[in-house]
Amino acid sequence: MNTYFLTESRDLIFDSKQMVVENQALTIAQNLEELYMLTAETVQGVAENLDATGIAYFVITDDAGNVLYPADIFFEDGNLFAERIQVALGGNDVFHSTFRGGSFSSGAFTPVIRRGNIIGAVYVHNEDPDQGEVLLEMQSTLQTISVIIIVFSVVMVAVLIWSVMRRITSVLNAIKSVREGEYNYRINLSGYDELALLGDEFNSLTDRLRETDEIRRRFVADASHELKTPLASIRLLSDSILQSADMESETVQEFVSDIGMEAVRLARTTEKLMTLTRLDSDLPDENRSVDVREVVITTLRMLRPLAQSYGISLTPDLHEDLCVFATEDSVYQVVFNLVENAIKYNKPDGNVSVRLYEEGSAVVLTVTDTGVGVPEEDLPHIFDRFYRVDKARSREAGGSGLGLSIVWDTVRGLNGKVTAEQLPDGGMSFQVRFTRYYLRDTHGE
Repeated sequence: MNTYFLTESRDLIFDSKQMVVENQALTIAQNLEELYMLTAETVQGVAENLDATGIAYFVITDDAGNVLYPADIFFEDGNLFAERIQVALGGNDVFHSTFRGGSFSSGAFTPVIRRGNIIGAVYVHNEDPDQGEVLLEMQSTLQTISVIIIVFSVVMVAVLIWSVMRRITSVLNAIKSVREGEYNYRINLSGYDELALLGDEFNSLTDRLRETDEIRRRFVADASHELKTPLASIRLLSDSILQSADMESETVQEFVSDIGMEAVRLARTTEKLMTLTRLDSDLPDENRSVDVREVVITTLRMLRPLAQSYGISLTPDLHEDLCVFATEDSVYQVVFNLVENAIKYNKPDGNVSVRLYEEGSAVVLTVTDTGVGVPEEDLPHIFDRFYRVDKARSREAGGSGLGLSIVWDTVRGLNGKVTAEQLPDGGMSFQVRFTRYYLRDTHGE
């Protein structure tokens, strides 16, 4: 900290000195430009006038670098002076400044130009012990502050040690509280000492208790939503049959077939939900090659009556021969929840666009709606369990805040990725990326 402030202060003074001596050198050069030639006699009168202006010390040379004024000048480092004069005679300005012995020493070299020709050079020198004294006083002040900070740090260390000892007692009391039924304690301690061991024991206890509680909560939440999806499809299809007296027999047969498929799915889902007694445990691995296009077509057929009841049009754009390594139920859950959300939270006479295409080695599914969208502050939380952006409207639409969280968990379980973004003209766009699965030819070669 001391080095930074002192360096910055010194550099500011250097900049100030450069401006002063360069302006003085330029003033002298401008006065000498009126002379036809620089000689010891011609510069004498100009130099005497300049002495009266308060310029403390300056040197004038001719175009060969010979000193014309003052005549009795002596340089501690004549070679360095000669080198800098030659640079100035080459048409360049030179500035140097040092801080030593408690004083700032600054100098500026500049050429004297008359009608485009360099006829000499000017060197202005300035010594400033006053600002050097200010800088030294600042250094002393900073050192005093540093000592105060060190003392303060020692005091703080003592306070921290006392705090650690107090936390040991807190850890023991927290363990006792958790054993009596309070599960909200969590301690994060690093190291290998006794306090860290106590923290590990405490965290192990709370993790086990929290695991049991999470099993119950996730089972209830997942069970209710997983069972709701096929039941909703059955209800939609049966209502469509009952409300359409003139429905064609082929359509009725197709809907009844879909109801049977949903009943089978319901029974299968019920069995699989029983495996959720382990925290975040996946279902048994039954993945196989699934044609995503066929699943999307089936899902849209299931949701078309819902879309019609909301006045929403469904626009599919589905490429063929795009398979993923998954189960039909998992892909169905993803498509169903995304499209159902897009329908329920859309505007009247809106549209839901469903695209399926290949991008590199990925199968990409996008669901875009023309709805009201999601506020920016809510966007990072829409995949959280039980999170609702508009609670009143979610309740009215029958939402439970689990649909998108199931999409998130399902896609992540398939090593995919799901993202959501707000569209500029309103509405939302959800994108799901799966790794494409290529069937191997078992009869080849």
